[in-house]
Amino acid sequence: MSAKPLFKRVLLKASGEALMGSQGFGIDVAVADRIAGDIAEARRIGVEVGVVVGGGNIFRGVAVASKGGDRVTGDHMGMLATVINALALATSLRKLDIDTVVLSAIAMPEICESFSQRAALHHLAQGRVVIFAGGTGNPFFTTDSAAALRAAEIGAQAIFKGTQVDGIYSADPKKDPAATRFDSLTHDEVLQKGLAVMDVAAVALARENHIPIIVFSIHEKGGFGEILSGAGRMTIVTDN
Repeated sequence: MSAKPLFKRVLLKASGEALMGSQGFGIDVAVADRIAGDIAEARRIGVEVGVVVGGGNIFRGVAVASKGGDRVTGDHMGMLATVINALALATSLRKLDIDTVVLSAIAMPEICESFSQRAALHHLAQGRVVIFAGGTGNPFFTTDSAAALRAAEIGAQAIFKGTQVDGIYSADPKKDPAATRFDSLTHDEVLQKGLAVMDVAAVALARENHIPIIVFSIHEKGGFGEILSGAGRMTIVTDN
């Protein structure tokens, strides 16, 4: 791996489904450990890493709304699911002796620290991996939006979106064998084509703050580090 990474500070967005592995629900510890290993390698080559984890492996707020329940309550439940995932990933990182802190948008001081930009910047400067939990702390916003928001707040040079596939395709390649893969796109092209990369608010926020979005397979061991070193398979979304 190159001794000189492409970025100094990045934000990794990992879905809850990624932590689920091949299970139908919950957290596969082996998968959490593997993702932690990739983050640890990035940290060892000098990259400052913030992480936003989704909660879809445990609970989705929209599932409540789709069945006639209260969306706000459902989203609050989803935020708690992200805290569970953040604690699990932090445990995997600490097993590798990587100094890690969880900052939650929802105050729960007995479990983890509360989020503030000042706290996040302080921990990153101290060399810690910072895991952002609780989404944005507000209903109706996805963890994609939380990732773009936290990336802007910490001055991340790129958002790494770990997905089930190795980049952005014209359609779901698992359902459409004719789907074509893009090597690069602009933020505007993603929005105009309606590509399911991140939600509209997240892409727009990344565009406004000139933050590239790099989409790669989170299931490829070592893929995160390879891309940080200028290799690997990915799609990059930039201003132009």
